[in-house]
Amino acid sequence: MGAHPKGDAQIKDNRIAQTTLGQWIAHFPGCLGSKVKDTFQGQLPFLFKVLSVNTALSIQAHPNRELAALLHAQFPEHYPDNNHKPEMAIALTRFQGLCGFRPVEEILGFLKSVPEFRALVGNEAAGELQGSIGDAAQTSQVLKKCFTRMMNCEKKVFVDQLNMLVKRVTEEGAAGKDTSSSNGDLLLRLHSQYPGDIGCFSIYFLNHIILEPGQAMFLGANEPHAYLYGDCIECMACSDNTVRAGLTPKYIDVNTLCEMLSYNPAPASSKIFPCVQDASDPCVSLYDPPVPDFSVIRIQVPASVKQYTVAPVDSASILLVIEGDATATSAAALSDVALRRGTVLFVSANESVSLHITSQSGMNMFRACCLL
Repeated sequence: MGAHPKGDAQIKDNRIAQTTLGQWIAHFPGCLGSKVKDTFQGQLPFLFKVLSVNTALSIQAHPNRELAALLHAQFPEHYPDNNHKPEMAIALTRFQGLCGFRPVEEILGFLKSVPEFRALVGNEAAGELQGSIGDAAQTSQVLKKCFTRMMNCEKKVFVDQLNMLVKRVTEEGAAGKDTSSSNGDLLLRLHSQYPGDIGCFSIYFLNHIILEPGQAMFLGANEPHAYLYGDCIECMACSDNTVRAGLTPKYIDVNTLCEMLSYNPAPASSKIFPCVQDASDPCVSLYDPPVPDFSVIRIQVPASVKQYTVAPVDSASILLVIEGDATATSAAALSDVALRRGTVLFVSANESVSLHITSQSGMNMFRACCLL
């Protein structure tokens, strides 16, 4: 949902001459709100998605603006635009992902208990990592060395080690042993989806995050991550630039990836991004990441409320209904709009929408906008 040239949203109202959202915004740029229009050169600055992840999505990171411009100029076939792509995922169901480098102690633990992993990193680099504890700058440098070593392993070497590891974990599991010191369950699941893929080893470097519904994670530039399983709402800057590292049949740009990543070890708990309850409207929670391009508002209307007004904001927004039914009226709309699960509305800046709620269980909606 958005106006990126590779996926411009279709307008479903046949009384409107323009057929896509991008065309409509180009005709009526005032709909963005004056601040958004000026800051983002008349473009809608975000993309809004719903993801239902059954098979893991690739381990990846997104470039900052400077790197994006460089990559786009050099390799436009792989990097289709020159924008950065910070993004935020908000769980709809229990949601699993990988995000950011684990605390060094955890990585060292796996280097001890998973000999196949240690073989790819090498004894020398593993020893340096152990010796760097307490010196953050040094740790970051050595972590880069360890990860780069692994990612640049010869295919035959890492496939042999991966097969040995999978065989060992499978046998230990069958014998009723606890395989958690090798992160066994996750390893076998990823290997069944992407056999022989170097990305299977990344689980020893990256935090395994589990989000409960409503919890979020924010992924800034250069943060390594992968979505593993579950349903989420995702909002991001308007870009399609992705540098991949594994768990994918797509183009893998190992050198760019290893150079660009932030090698800042931190616990999984630090990756959960908090939302803030709105002081004036108890139905509203705000997810407001540290980038100007987007924010997400969650609107949960309880069953007892039958009339609700979606407040105006000084930005174009996209409203997505997750559950509930209502009739929506707005001064700007040509007629009433029926809302149900999966309905998507584009709301111009400074427009309010009045809802007459008909469902018995209230409503749950997410709204993407740009709060400058």
